Amino acid sequence: MRHLSRVILVVIAIVGFSYGQSIESQIRRFARNEYPNDSKMQEYVYQKQISAYRFMLSVPDQEAKDIATEEYPNDYSMQKYVYEKQVAAKRYNSTLQDDDVKSISKREYPNDPSMQKYVYDKQLAAKRYMESVSDREVKRIALREYSNDYSMQKYVYDKQLSAKEYMSRIDNQRAKSKAVGEYPNDYSMQKYVYDRALR
Repeated sequence: MRHLSRVILVVIAIVGFSYGQSIESQIRRFARNEYPNDSKMQEYVYQKQISAYRFMLSVPDQEAKDIATEEYPNDYSMQKYVYEKQVAAKRYNSTLQDDDVKSISKREYPNDPSMQKYVYDKQLAAKRYMESVSDREVKRIALREYSNDYSMQKYVYDKQLSAKEYMSRIDNQRAKSKAVGEYPNDYSMQKYVYDRALR
C-alpha cells in the first residue's frame, strides 16, 4: 500500500512539473511572438505573463475568471486586467440605485458586469438629461421612438431639436410645406426632405 502511495505521489509530481514546464514554454513562445527581435522585452513580457498566470490561478470569482479567460485565452496579463475590471464592476453594480436603468444594462449585457456598468452610467446620464429637457413636443417624439432606451432618446431628442430649429428658420415655404406634409411629426425627416428638394 505504501508503495502504491509513493507511486501516485511521484506521478502527480511529474504531471505537475510537466504542466508547469508546458505553461512556462507557452509563455516564453508568447513573449517571443510579441517581441521577436528584443530579448529584454521578451523577458519583461515573460515576467509579466508569469505573474499574471499565478494571479489567475488563485482568483476567487469564477464568473469574472471565465469572462477573462474567454476574452483572452492566451494572454494572462490581459486576463488579469479583465478579471480586475469585472470584479470592480461587480462591486460598483451592487451599489446601483436606479432599478429602471439597471434593468436596461442587465438586459443588454446579462453576463458582463463591466459592460453593465458602462451601459448603466451612459443610460443614467441620458435619463437625467431627458428629465431636464424643455421641448415637450420633441421629447414626445424621442419617447415614442425609444421608450426603453434613454441613450437613444437623448440622441433622437438632440437630432429632432436641431432639425426643428433648422425648419423654423428656412425661407422656401413651398419646399417646407411639402416636407411638413410628408412628415408632420418628424423634424429630422422634414429637414431631410426639405434639403433634398433644394438640390
